[in-house]
Amino acid sequence: MQNKLFIGNLEFTVTAEDLKALFAGAGTVTDAAVITDRMTGRSRGFGFVTMSSEEEAKAAIEKFNGYDLKGRKINANIARPMEPRQ
Repeated sequence: MQNKLFIGNLEFTVTAEDLKALFAGAGTVTDAAVITDRMTGRSRGFGFVTMSSEEEAKAAIEKFNGYDLKGRKINANIARPMEPRQ
């Protein structure tokens, strides 16, 4: 298991700082990012959070998968490697 999490269904005003503050409730967050559109700079509605250990990542998934953040139920899962583009 990895300790990098994919966080989906984010409200568009959620920032990396918001994610870091939220997931700190499950352990030590080493990195948090919200992915933005290159052209507009607007959030794409998902991001990534890296926890300091696999145990903390598992605890974060259990605690925050389905959690209501700014009116939306977020999805928290282990991040899969990016698929090669064709």
